[in-house]
Amino acid sequence: MADTARRAEKRYGNRPTMKDVAARAGVGLKTVSRVVNGEPGVTPDTERRVQEAIEALGFRRNDSARVLRKGRTASVGLVLEDLADPFYGPLSRAVEEVARAHGALLINGSSAEDPEREQELALALCARRVDGLLVIPAGDDHRYLEPEIRAGIATVFVDRPAGRIDADAVLSDSFGGARAGVAHLVAHGHRRIGFIGDQPRIHTAAERLRGYRAAMEDAEIPVREAWMSLGATDPERVRRAAEEMLSAPEPVTAVFAGNNRVTVTVVRVLAELRRPVALVGFDDFELADLLDPGVTVVAQDPAQLGRTAAERLFRRLDGAPLAPERVEIPTRLITRGSGEIPAG
Repeated sequence: MADTARRAEKRYGNRPTMKDVAARAGVGLKTVSRVVNGEPGVTPDTERRVQEAIEALGFRRNDSARVLRKGRTASVGLVLEDLADPFYGPLSRAVEEVARAHGALLINGSSAEDPEREQELALALCARRVDGLLVIPAGDDHRYLEPEIRAGIATVFVDRPAGRIDADAVLSDSFGGARAGVAHLVAHGHRRIGFIGDQPRIHTAAERLRGYRAAMEDAEIPVREAWMSLGATDPERVRRAAEEMLSAPEPVTAVFAGNNRVTVTVVRVLAELRRPVALVGFDDFELADLLDPGVTVVAQDPAQLGRTAAERLFRRLDGAPLAPERVEIPTRLITRGSGEIPAG
């Protein structure tokens, strides 16, 4: 048992140091430091010997001391809503590409739409001394980040604005996109149009409801409370809302779905119903074009959202004197058939 413990200790407890590299290469510690940090003043032959020793020993530079010297970790944090949501895949990838182009590592995590989890995760990233934060908010009060921002952590909010602080935000035009999507249904003769959206405390859900109301007002169509349903996007709740709207004495003839998760559930309900009901969804989703009919959507550009937010974050990290700004990325209507079904 003692021999096993000693072997385990040797295997897991003693990482090679620069002193080990120096001893193996037969050079001084300063020479190893110069090679490791890419500094001049080392002959090609000496550099080769040091690199061979590094490779043989499996040495990895400890960046902790460099962080203390330079005050930068070359890392940024991304707080997402839900890592499983396909909307965040291209957004996260775009952020990662920008970070990589700036020589930085991206660390991300999911808040699961829980404001307390968002705060816990954001502050944990700050404690690990990330240089900047990109946050997709779950909560509506971000004053907890004020000390971190004052301490120099650049912060940009994505998809939804910050609550109760003045900070950069890069958003999709949720209001304009929803207004255009509902107007498209009106143009095909619909007057009884249902809206099923996310929880009303969420900025994007509230903006899309506002766009729905604006389009109905533009068309001088009175909106009934029974035509609107906001809440959790779990399939059971969405299914219940859709079935109630579609089975009422005067059922809706069209549905505007507030995000991709809502749209998928409504597609399933309509497939079971087997009667023509028009549908426009906010957010594109995989295979939407292969359904029969294809699903008409108001498409966001999550990659552009992520890219724009990350570029602004790194401009701040590079010292650009920027006032907090709100940037809106346009949406676009993609017609595929479901939104063009005329009113019966």
